[in-house]
Amino acid sequence: MSHPDQFEIFLDGTPLPCRDGWTVGAALTAAGIRSWRGTRHAERPRGLFCGIGICFDCLVTVNGQPSLRACLVPAAPGDDVRTQQGAGR
Repeated sequence: MSHPDQFEIFLDGTPLPCRDGWTVGAALTAAGIRSWRGTRHAERPRGLFCGIGICFDCLVTVNGQPSLRACLVPAAPGDDVRTQQGAGR
């Protein structure tokens, strides 16, 4: 890592760069990832939409806890982020 405030999180096992103060959603978006969840019935792709926690489109599983809004979860070094389908139960 080239910056002192930079660290890695992992999306489905793949390392992604992240910085202090970023949310999980910010890290995924900065890495060029636009979709990380499928809707419950039609499995339509979803990712960051509103960015403020209203729409629930950006749900992910973080460190084993499902259905977290990626736009609100502060990223921490080594976070294990998993894509999910539907509500992620």
